[in-house]
Amino acid sequence: MTYRHAYDIAVFVGRFQPFHNGHLAVLRRALQEASLCAVVLGSAHQARTPKNPFTWQERAEMIRQALPEADRDRLQFVPIRDYYNETRWAQAVRGAIADLAVHAQIPTARIAMLGHVKDASSSYLRSFPGWHLIALDRLHTADATPLREALFAHTGQSLEPALVALADQVPPSTLTFLRSWSCTPFLHDLAEEWQQLCTEKALWAHAPYPPVFVTVDAVVQCQGHVLLIQRGHAPGKGLYALPGGFIEQRETLFQAALRELSEETHLALSPQLMQAALRRVTVFDHPDRSQRGRIITHAHYFDLGVQDLPEVKADDDAQAVWWVPIHRLASMEDRFQDDHFHLLNDVMG
Repeated sequence: MTYRHAYDIAVFVGRFQPFHNGHLAVLRRALQEASLCAVVLGSAHQARTPKNPFTWQERAEMIRQALPEADRDRLQFVPIRDYYNETRWAQAVRGAIADLAVHAQIPTARIAMLGHVKDASSSYLRSFPGWHLIALDRLHTADATPLREALFAHTGQSLEPALVALADQVPPSTLTFLRSWSCTPFLHDLAEEWQQLCTEKALWAHAPYPPVFVTVDAVVQCQGHVLLIQRGHAPGKGLYALPGGFIEQRETLFQAALRELSEETHLALSPQLMQAALRRVTVFDHPDRSQRGRIITHAHYFDLGVQDLPEVKADDDAQAVWWVPIHRLASMEDRFQDDHFHLLNDVMG
Protein backbone atom coordinates (compact mmCIF):
# COMPACT_ATOMS: atom_id res chain seq x y z
CA MET A 1 0.00 0.00 0.00
CA THR A 2 1.29 3.48 -0.84
CA TYR A 3 0.84 5.94 2.02
CA ARG A 4 0.07 9.55 1.25
CA HIS A 5 -0.46 10.56 4.87
CA ALA A 6 1.57 10.44 8.05
CA TYR A 7 -1.08 8.27 9.75
CA ASP A 8 -3.66 5.70 8.78
CA ILE A 9 -6.34 6.89 11.21
CA ALA A 10 -6.78 10.27 12.85
CA VAL A 11 -9.09 10.23 15.88
CA PHE A 12 -11.08 13.35 16.71
CA VAL A 13 -13.24 13.23 19.85
CA GLY A 14 -16.02 15.68 20.61
CA ARG A 15 -19.63 16.24 21.50
CA PHE A 16 -20.19 18.68 18.60
CA GLN A 17 -23.26 20.22 20.22
CA PRO A 18 -23.44 21.83 17.68
CA PHE A 19 -20.66 21.39 15.11
CA HIS A 20 -18.91 24.76 14.74
CA ASN A 21 -15.98 26.29 12.87
CA GLY A 22 -13.47 25.34 15.57
CA HIS A 23 -14.45 21.71 15.11
CA LEU A 24 -14.24 22.12 11.35
CA ALA A 25 -10.69 23.46 11.55
CA VAL A 26 -9.55 20.43 13.60
CA LEU A 27 -11.37 18.05 11.27
CA ARG A 28 -9.61 19.51 8.24
CA ARG A 29 -6.27 19.09 9.99
CA ALA A 30 -7.18 15.47 10.78
CA LEU A 31 -7.92 14.79 7.12
CA GLN A 32 -4.53 16.24 6.22
CA GLU A 33 -2.81 13.93 8.70
CA ALA A 34 -4.51 10.63 7.88
CA SER A 35 -6.24 8.80 5.08
CA LEU A 36 -9.17 8.02 7.40
CA CYS A 37 -10.67 10.18 10.14
CA ALA A 38 -12.58 8.53 12.98
CA VAL A 39 -14.94 11.08 14.51
CA VAL A 40 -15.83 9.91 18.00
CA LEU A 41 -19.25 11.31 18.89
CA GLY A 42 -19.41 11.53 22.65
CA SER A 43 -22.54 11.53 24.82
CA ALA A 44 -24.27 9.13 22.43
CA HIS A 45 -27.36 7.01 23.17
CA GLN A 46 -28.81 9.35 25.78
CA ALA A 47 -31.85 11.58 26.24
CA ARG A 48 -31.83 15.07 24.76
CA THR A 49 -30.80 17.73 27.28
CA PRO A 50 -29.81 21.42 27.06
CA LYS A 51 -26.19 20.25 27.20
CA ASN A 52 -26.69 17.53 24.58
CA PRO A 53 -29.68 18.57 22.46
CA PHE A 54 -28.73 16.68 19.28
CA THR A 55 -28.59 12.92 18.73
CA TRP A 56 -25.38 11.36 17.48
CA GLN A 57 -27.03 10.74 14.09
CA GLU A 58 -27.92 14.43 13.79
CA ARG A 59 -24.39 15.45 14.71
CA ALA A 60 -22.90 13.02 12.20
CA GLU A 61 -25.04 14.53 9.46
CA MET A 62 -24.04 18.07 10.48
CA ILE A 63 -20.39 17.07 10.16
CA ARG A 64 -20.83 15.28 6.85
CA GLN A 65 -22.63 18.22 5.28
CA ALA A 66 -19.85 20.61 6.31
CA LEU A 67 -17.29 18.79 4.14
CA PRO A 68 -16.85 18.52 0.38
CA GLU A 69 -18.28 15.33 -1.11
CA ALA A 70 -14.78 13.98 -1.78
CA ASP A 71 -13.88 14.06 1.93
CA ARG A 72 -17.08 12.52 3.28
CA ASP A 73 -16.04 8.99 2.32
CA ARG A 74 -12.93 9.39 4.48
CA LEU A 75 -14.99 9.84 7.63
CA GLN A 76 -16.05 7.09 10.01
CA PHE A 77 -18.42 8.03 12.84
CA VAL A 78 -17.99 6.26 16.17
CA PRO A 79 -20.81 6.93 18.67
CA ILE A 80 -19.62 6.41 22.26
CA ARG A 81 -21.84 6.65 25.32
CA ASP A 82 -20.90 8.49 28.49
CA TYR A 83 -19.84 5.86 31.01
CA TYR A 84 -19.00 8.45 33.71
CA ASN A 85 -15.82 6.43 34.16
CA GLU A 86 -12.82 7.64 32.18
CA THR A 87 -11.03 4.28 32.19
CA ARG A 88 -14.08 2.44 30.87
CA TRP A 89 -14.75 5.20 28.34
CA ALA A 90 -11.17 5.06 27.02
CA GLN A 91 -11.42 1.27 26.70
CA ALA A 92 -14.61 1.66 24.65
CA VAL A 93 -12.97 4.20 22.34
CA ARG A 94 -9.86 2.08 21.92
CA GLY A 95 -11.96 -1.01 21.16
CA ALA A 96 -14.07 0.84 18.61
CA ILE A 97 -11.00 2.20 16.81
CA ALA A 98 -9.41 -1.28 16.80
CA ASP A 99 -12.58 -2.67 15.20
CA LEU A 100 -12.51 0.13 12.66
CA ALA A 101 -8.89 -0.65 11.76
CA VAL A 102 -9.73 -4.34 11.23
CA HIS A 103 -12.73 -3.44 9.08
CA ALA A 104 -10.55 -1.07 7.03
CA GLN A 105 -7.98 -3.87 6.67
CA ILE A 106 -5.30 -1.89 8.52
CA PRO A 107 -4.35 -4.35 11.31
CA THR A 108 -1.26 -2.35 12.36
CA ALA A 109 -2.71 1.11 11.85
CA ARG A 110 -0.69 4.18 12.68
CA ILE A 111 -3.09 6.20 14.81
CA ALA A 112 -3.02 9.86 15.82
CA MET A 113 -5.27 11.61 18.33
CA LEU A 114 -5.98 15.28 17.63
CA GLY A 115 -7.29 17.78 20.14
CA HIS A 116 -6.93 21.08 21.93
CA VAL A 117 -5.63 20.75 25.49
CA LYS A 118 -7.54 23.47 27.35
CA ASP A 119 -8.25 22.29 30.93
CA ALA A 120 -9.02 19.22 33.06
CA SER A 121 -11.78 18.22 30.65
CA SER A 122 -9.04 17.50 28.08
CA SER A 123 -7.33 14.88 30.24
CA TYR A 124 -8.79 12.11 28.06
CA LEU A 125 -6.27 13.02 25.36
CA ARG A 126 -3.56 11.39 27.52
CA SER A 127 -5.51 8.14 27.89
CA PHE A 128 -4.29 6.45 24.72
CA PRO A 129 -0.66 5.31 25.00
CA GLY A 130 0.62 4.07 21.67
CA TRP A 131 -1.32 6.70 19.75
CA HIS A 132 0.50 9.85 18.69
CA LEU A 133 -1.01 12.96 20.27
CA ILE A 134 -1.21 15.99 18.03
CA ALA A 135 -1.93 18.79 20.50
CA LEU A 136 -3.36 21.79 18.69
CA ASP A 137 -3.63 25.42 19.63
CA ARG A 138 -7.12 26.81 19.60
CA LEU A 139 -7.92 27.21 15.92
CA HIS A 140 -11.11 29.27 16.20
CA THR A 141 -12.92 31.31 18.85
CA ALA A 142 -16.21 29.40 18.44
CA ASP A 143 -17.57 27.75 21.60
CA ALA A 144 -20.54 25.39 21.63
CA THR A 145 -21.98 26.49 24.99
CA PRO A 146 -22.89 30.08 24.01
CA LEU A 147 -24.14 28.78 20.65
CA ARG A 148 -26.66 26.54 22.44
CA GLU A 149 -27.59 29.31 24.84
CA ALA A 150 -28.29 31.65 21.93
CA LEU A 151 -30.81 29.15 20.61
CA PHE A 152 -32.53 28.54 23.95
CA ALA A 153 -32.64 32.21 24.95
CA HIS A 154 -34.61 33.19 21.83
CA THR A 155 -37.41 30.65 22.18
CA GLY A 156 -40.81 32.32 21.74
CA GLN A 157 -39.50 34.87 19.27
CA SER A 158 -37.96 34.78 15.84
CA LEU A 159 -34.78 32.74 15.86
CA GLU A 160 -33.51 34.21 12.63
CA PRO A 161 -31.60 37.14 14.22
CA ALA A 162 -29.88 34.68 16.57
CA LEU A 163 -29.01 32.37 13.69
CA VAL A 164 -27.67 35.25 11.59
CA ALA A 165 -25.47 36.26 14.54
CA LEU A 166 -23.97 32.76 14.52
CA ALA A 167 -23.01 32.92 10.84
CA ASP A 168 -19.30 33.48 11.54
CA GLN A 169 -19.21 30.74 14.20
CA VAL A 170 -20.62 27.73 12.38
CA PRO A 171 -20.50 26.26 8.85
CA PRO A 172 -23.47 27.14 6.59
CA SER A 173 -24.63 23.52 6.78
CA THR A 174 -24.93 23.80 10.58
CA LEU A 175 -27.07 26.91 10.19
CA THR A 176 -29.29 25.04 7.74
CA PHE A 177 -29.64 22.18 10.22
CA LEU A 178 -30.44 24.53 13.12
CA ARG A 179 -33.14 26.32 11.12
CA SER A 180 -34.82 23.02 10.41
CA TRP A 181 -34.33 21.62 13.91
CA SER A 182 -35.76 24.76 15.54
CA CYS A 183 -39.15 23.86 14.06
CA THR A 184 -39.32 20.64 16.09
CA PRO A 185 -40.86 20.39 19.59
CA PHE A 186 -37.43 19.67 21.04
CA LEU A 187 -36.32 23.31 21.07
CA HIS A 188 -39.22 24.56 23.18
CA ASP A 189 -38.95 21.75 25.74
CA LEU A 190 -35.17 22.04 26.07
CA ALA A 191 -35.33 25.83 26.32
CA GLU A 192 -37.77 25.47 29.21
CA GLU A 193 -35.37 23.11 30.96
CA TRP A 194 -32.39 25.38 30.23
CA GLN A 195 -34.23 28.31 31.84
CA GLN A 196 -35.00 26.21 34.91
CA LEU A 197 -31.33 25.27 35.24
CA CYS A 198 -30.28 28.91 34.86
CA THR A 199 -32.72 29.92 37.60
CA GLU A 200 -31.34 27.26 39.96
CA LYS A 201 -27.73 28.23 39.32
CA ALA A 202 -28.50 31.92 39.84
CA LEU A 203 -29.57 31.14 43.41
CA TRP A 204 -26.00 30.02 44.17
CA ALA A 205 -24.16 32.63 42.10
CA HIS A 206 -22.90 34.54 45.14
CA ALA A 207 -21.89 31.59 47.29
CA PRO A 208 -18.30 31.94 48.58
CA TYR A 209 -17.38 28.60 47.03
CA PRO A 210 -18.84 26.61 44.13
CA PRO A 211 -21.56 24.48 45.77
CA VAL A 212 -21.28 20.71 46.02
CA PHE A 213 -24.57 18.94 46.68
CA VAL A 214 -25.19 15.59 48.37
CA THR A 215 -28.04 13.39 47.18
CA VAL A 216 -29.35 9.85 47.56
CA ASP A 217 -30.86 7.46 45.03
CA ALA A 218 -32.69 4.20 45.72
CA VAL A 219 -32.20 1.14 43.52
CA VAL A 220 -34.98 -1.20 44.63
CA GLN A 221 -35.06 -4.67 43.07
CA CYS A 222 -37.87 -7.13 43.53
CA GLN A 223 -38.77 -10.29 41.63
CA GLY A 224 -36.75 -9.38 38.52
CA HIS A 225 -38.04 -5.79 38.48
CA VAL A 226 -36.57 -2.42 39.46
CA LEU A 227 -38.52 0.57 40.76
CA LEU A 228 -38.39 3.66 38.52
CA ILE A 229 -40.13 6.99 38.47
CA GLN A 230 -40.91 9.30 35.57
CA ARG A 231 -39.97 12.85 36.48
CA GLY A 232 -42.79 15.34 36.63
CA HIS A 233 -40.71 18.53 36.55
CA ALA A 234 -37.65 20.00 34.87
CA PRO A 235 -34.83 19.16 34.79
CA GLY A 236 -35.49 15.83 33.14
CA LYS A 237 -39.25 16.23 32.88
CA GLY A 238 -40.74 13.05 31.41
CA LEU A 239 -37.51 11.04 31.73
CA TYR A 240 -37.01 7.87 33.75
CA ALA A 241 -35.04 8.15 36.97
CA LEU A 242 -34.42 6.44 40.26
CA PRO A 243 -36.35 7.65 43.29
CA GLY A 244 -34.10 10.07 45.12
CA GLY A 245 -33.21 13.63 45.97
CA PHE A 246 -31.24 16.00 48.16
CA ILE A 247 -30.34 15.04 51.70
CA GLU A 248 -31.85 17.22 54.43
CA GLN A 249 -29.90 18.85 57.25
CA ARG A 250 -30.87 16.52 60.09
CA GLU A 251 -30.94 13.08 58.46
CA THR A 252 -28.52 10.31 57.60
CA LEU A 253 -28.05 9.03 54.08
CA PHE A 254 -30.14 5.96 54.86
CA GLN A 255 -32.94 8.07 56.32
CA ALA A 256 -32.85 10.32 53.25
CA ALA A 257 -33.10 7.33 50.90
CA LEU A 258 -36.16 5.99 52.76
CA ARG A 259 -37.79 9.43 52.88
CA GLU A 260 -37.36 10.00 49.13
CA LEU A 261 -38.72 6.51 48.43
CA SER A 262 -41.77 7.24 50.53
CA GLU A 263 -42.37 10.72 49.09
CA GLU A 264 -42.03 9.73 45.45
CA THR A 265 -43.39 6.16 45.37
CA HIS A 266 -45.31 5.59 48.64
CA LEU A 267 -43.40 2.32 49.05
CA ALA A 268 -44.80 1.24 52.44
CA LEU A 269 -42.14 -1.04 53.92
CA SER A 270 -40.72 -0.67 57.40
CA PRO A 271 -37.24 0.76 58.02
CA GLN A 272 -36.28 -2.56 59.60
CA LEU A 273 -37.27 -4.51 56.48
CA MET A 274 -35.46 -2.02 54.22
CA GLN A 275 -32.35 -2.20 56.40
CA ALA A 276 -32.38 -5.99 56.05
CA ALA A 277 -32.80 -5.64 52.26
CA LEU A 278 -29.92 -3.14 51.89
CA ARG A 279 -27.06 -4.80 50.02
CA ARG A 280 -24.65 -1.90 49.54
CA VAL A 281 -24.26 1.85 49.11
CA THR A 282 -22.21 3.10 46.15
CA VAL A 283 -20.98 6.65 45.65
CA PHE A 284 -21.25 8.21 42.18
CA ASP A 285 -19.23 11.40 41.95
CA HIS A 286 -18.32 12.09 38.32
CA PRO A 287 -18.09 15.90 37.96
CA ASP A 288 -20.35 15.89 34.89
CA ARG A 289 -22.98 13.42 36.09
CA SER A 290 -25.66 16.10 36.51
CA GLN A 291 -26.54 19.25 34.61
CA ARG A 292 -27.64 20.89 37.87
CA GLY A 293 -24.06 21.21 39.09
CA ARG A 294 -21.61 19.26 41.20
CA ILE A 295 -23.79 16.54 42.72
CA ILE A 296 -22.41 13.53 44.60
CA THR A 297 -25.02 10.82 45.05
CA HIS A 298 -25.16 7.71 47.21
CA ALA A 299 -27.00 4.87 45.52
CA HIS A 300 -28.67 2.52 48.04
CA TYR A 301 -29.21 -0.92 46.55
CA PHE A 302 -32.14 -2.80 48.11
CA ASP A 303 -33.01 -6.36 47.12
CA LEU A 304 -36.51 -7.35 48.26
CA GLY A 305 -36.11 -10.89 46.94
CA VAL A 306 -38.98 -12.80 45.36
CA GLN A 307 -41.90 -11.44 47.37
CA ASP A 308 -44.88 -9.98 45.51
CA LEU A 309 -44.24 -6.54 44.04
CA PRO A 310 -45.25 -3.97 46.68
CA GLU A 311 -47.88 -1.42 45.74
CA VAL A 312 -46.55 1.99 44.72
CA LYS A 313 -48.10 5.34 43.80
CA ALA A 314 -46.45 8.40 42.22
CA ASP A 315 -46.20 11.60 44.24
CA ASP A 316 -43.94 14.64 44.84
CA ASP A 317 -41.44 14.99 41.94
CA ALA A 318 -42.72 11.85 40.18
CA GLN A 319 -45.50 11.97 37.61
CA ALA A 320 -45.54 8.17 37.37
CA VAL A 321 -43.92 5.17 39.04
CA TRP A 322 -43.44 1.63 37.76
CA TRP A 323 -41.91 -1.71 38.54
CA VAL A 324 -39.93 -2.19 35.31
CA PRO A 325 -38.65 -5.66 34.26
CA ILE A 326 -34.87 -5.59 34.44
CA HIS A 327 -34.54 -7.16 30.99
CA ARG A 328 -36.23 -4.06 29.50
CA LEU A 329 -33.71 -1.57 30.86
CA ALA A 330 -31.22 -1.88 27.99
CA SER A 331 -33.85 -0.71 25.48
CA MET A 332 -34.62 2.38 27.60
CA GLU A 333 -31.13 3.90 27.68
CA ASP A 334 -32.00 7.06 25.77
CA ARG A 335 -34.92 7.89 28.09
CA PHE A 336 -33.05 8.17 31.41
CA GLN A 337 -32.15 11.33 33.26
CA ASP A 338 -28.47 12.21 33.72
CA ASP A 339 -26.36 9.11 34.54
CA HIS A 340 -29.16 6.96 36.01
CA PHE A 341 -28.93 4.31 33.30
CA HIS A 342 -25.21 3.84 33.99
CA LEU A 343 -25.79 4.01 37.73
CA LEU A 344 -28.23 1.11 37.39
CA ASN A 345 -25.80 -0.78 35.19
CA ASP A 346 -22.98 -0.38 37.72
CA VAL A 347 -25.06 -1.25 40.78
CA MET A 348 -26.92 -4.20 39.28
CA GLY A 349 -24.30 -5.43 36.86
